[in-house]
Amino acid sequence: MKKPTGNNLKLGIFVSSAIALFIAGIYFVGQRQQLFSRTFHISGIFKDISGLEIGDNVRFSGINVGVVQNINQITDSSVKVDMVINEHTRRFIKKNAVAVIGSDGLMGNKIISIIPGPIGQNELSDNDIIATTQPVSIDDILLNIKVSSDNAAIITGDLADIIENIHAGKGTIGKLFMDSSFAQNMDKTLVNLRQGTGGFKRNMDAASHNFLLRGYLKRKNKDKNK
Repeated sequence: MKKPTGNNLKLGIFVSSAIALFIAGIYFVGQRQQLFSRTFHISGIFKDISGLEIGDNVRFSGINVGVVQNINQITDSSVKVDMVINEHTRRFIKKNAVAVIGSDGLMGNKIISIIPGPIGQNELSDNDIIATTQPVSIDDILLNIKVSSDNAAIITGDLADIIENIHAGKGTIGKLFMDSSFAQNMDKTLVNLRQGTGGFKRNMDAASHNFLLRGYLKRKNKDKNK
């Protein structure tokens, strides 16, 4: 008689545990889907939802305030996302707020972040359409990186060609650095310039001692000193 009683007791414990787990599961799912709290509904129109799915979180100021309830393709370039939001956060979400799709961490699930706008606006009403903005996607970032890398490669190639031409003595800069005759001519020009300057100075010194020009030069100096 004790054996059937023990089996019944084990069966009762198993059934009770299963029921408790089932109720807990319903509770947590209901909490996530906002089934046991007062809510209101808003929608946003996006060009690209970037992998957003039904059930993903909606956040306001970093706090989970709702979930994505439904996703509908409207046209070939617009998707309507319906959201369920906690009623107690309605007073903080104004009509000038903006919704943007982001990621929960670097590789996490997609989320909708509601960015608050300036104060002084009325709060959102039930079934309102919230403004949206399109975030920069990873594909766009990678494309920009590729374009920048290609441009850097082109610039590097051009610099290599310029340096090669300089080493080969091509062009004015190449001749200036690599052509010895050009350098010698530049040295001679500088020497001639210095010699010409020195000769001019000597001529002026000689002219200042000439009695015919001495009076003229003195008058010029007086005029400058006035």
